[in-house]
Amino acid sequence: MISDKRGPLAGPPPLVPQSSGASTHARDAVPAGARGPWKRFTHGYARLLEMMLAACVGILIIPVTLQIISRYTSLIPSYIWTEEMARFLFVWTIMIGAMVGVREAQHFEVDVWPQLNRRAEAAVRIVARLGILTLAFVFMWAGTEFTKFAWHRTSELADLPLWMIHIAWPMAGVTWLVFAGEQIVDELRVLLGGKTQ
Repeated sequence: MISDKRGPLAGPPPLVPQSSGASTHARDAVPAGARGPWKRFTHGYARLLEMMLAACVGILIIPVTLQIISRYTSLIPSYIWTEEMARFLFVWTIMIGAMVGVREAQHFEVDVWPQLNRRAEAAVRIVARLGILTLAFVFMWAGTEFTKFAWHRTSELADLPLWMIHIAWPMAGVTWLVFAGEQIVDELRVLLGGKTQ
């Protein structure tokens, strides 16, 4: 008979989920009430992006479903606007997902270093975040020019303003700047022996 403190035949103890790289980030160890104004702002902004991402995915189902139904049945006509709407939503889904990915540090990472202590790891993360900052500035500059080019243009099929899709690029750059900059500050505190807040 199997028995432990939880009673007979209780089975194996519950598994404790392992922390991912994002959840071990210094910013996640801080209680919500202890966050400063900037931390509360970035946390709220991240939550807004997550809701927008869920909304984009949810709305994307509608035009794609209409396209599938109209392609294989005659129940509804073949709406022209569904193709462009699906494309616009797909681009926004990718860009918002990339923004959230930087915040949660969920992009692919390749371990090329041996086991490092926390300060050395902070130094490596700072170098990686500087690469993200460089890309953020490129997206801000090139994305702004991209949006200016499309400001008075409309799409061919649905006559939608093209700036609504092009503006996703500079927005991604600004968002990466905010999130990666916050992470660099946190890692600098670790590197210098301080505490994150």
